[in-house]
Amino acid sequence: MCRSMTGFALEATEAGGFALSWEIRTVNHRYLDVSLRLPEAFRFLEGDLRNRVGGAVKRGKVDCILQCRRQAGGVGEIKVNQALVQSVIRAADGIQGLMAQPAPYSALDVLRWPGVLGEAENEPESLRQPIENLLDQALAALVTARAREGRQLAEQIQSRCVLMRQQAEAAKIRLPQVLQGLRERLVARLAEFSVNADPGRLEQELVFLAQKLDVAEELDRLAEHLDEVERVLRAKEPIGRRLDFLMQELNREANTLGSKSADTETTRASVEMKVLIEQMREQVQNIE
Repeated sequence: MCRSMTGFALEATEAGGFALSWEIRTVNHRYLDVSLRLPEAFRFLEGDLRNRVGGAVKRGKVDCILQCRRQAGGVGEIKVNQALVQSVIRAADGIQGLMAQPAPYSALDVLRWPGVLGEAENEPESLRQPIENLLDQALAALVTARAREGRQLAEQIQSRCVLMRQQAEAAKIRLPQVLQGLRERLVARLAEFSVNADPGRLEQELVFLAQKLDVAEELDRLAEHLDEVERVLRAKEPIGRRLDFLMQELNREANTLGSKSADTETTRASVEMKVLIEQMREQVQNIE
């Protein structure tokens, strides 16, 4: 399946009194490059999360951002620092013994001491499953978006393959005319110099020139490469690197066609092909 390397997905949910969200952005890259931005408490999940991303995305630069915030108005469980409470009580008892008229203190007085009370933090492990499930949802949305854009890229490449076939067919049809024109020019040049050429030798030279300028083989290989491009576009695995190789092969045949050309129309067809190949190459650079 043709998938773009450019995509975006944002998924959010609520779990354990927290608002969770995953934001994923991808752009083209030669290989798979995954960057995870996680709250410090969830660093222990990085290896597993990275594997999940790699299972869904095979190529591209992938930036994944996890946000975890306590829900507005949410109140966490109160946590009492037992050790600090005991220390405060012992210190207060000691002070009372030093005072002439010890002042009474209550439990609330102790609780007011800085650091005695705190809000219990949720165990990060309890949010593992919601975080992983949400990442899977975001990755699924990302893959869908990349596939949608990939279909558009495939259509653009396909349309240029059709145009290239038209140029190749025009060059193939013109080939006999090019060879006939070459023969007429050579005979005219010999007549210009009043040279009576040996017919057998003349035919040998014409055959030699025809072989040197014959582009039928290049046009056949060009058609085979275009067939392969269309076949690859229908494949289910990642196809970007293979398409990139095929663009190089198409460009090689188009260059050879231009270098062998002895005709203005054939040269023009070669130039048009190279323009189309460059347009396809730009699209291929963004395919997974």
